[in-house]
Amino acid sequence: MTPARKTDKVYAQMLNQLSAIENDAKRLAAVSKVLSVETRVRILQLLSAKALCVNALSRTLAITPAAVSQHLRVLREAGVVIPERRGYYVHYRIDTQTLSDWKSCFDNMLKPSAATRRQEQACSKEREQCATNPSAAEMSKP
Repeated sequence: MTPARKTDKVYAQMLNQLSAIENDAKRLAAVSKVLSVETRVRILQLLSAKALCVNALSRTLAITPAAVSQHLRVLREAGVVIPERRGYYVHYRIDTQTLSDWKSCFDNMLKPSAATRRQEQACSKEREQCATNPSAAEMSKP
């Protein structure tokens, strides 16, 4: 492979990584926006136990059915709840796949990079040296 082609391949890989990071950033921002309202988090907690309709959520949360409907609209648009018609009523349940996707996005964001791990290891070694030989630590200070 010629050097130019190898450079092009590396450049393409970097662009793909940047695109993935940008997509994850947009997704994390959207997830954070959805979860930024306490009532929505409480709705998700209730729906994690069982599917509920607007009126049941309204009674449990002590807010109006209209307010519950607005929160459910946001959650539906984010893909985190699934509506299911049961006769006259619509019950909502959590889409576990979406929550799993959200979790993996946050896990990827919080996962330390290789550079961060190397830095943490270096700091750990330095702390061990200071603990075993305090006088050497004093000498190494500027």
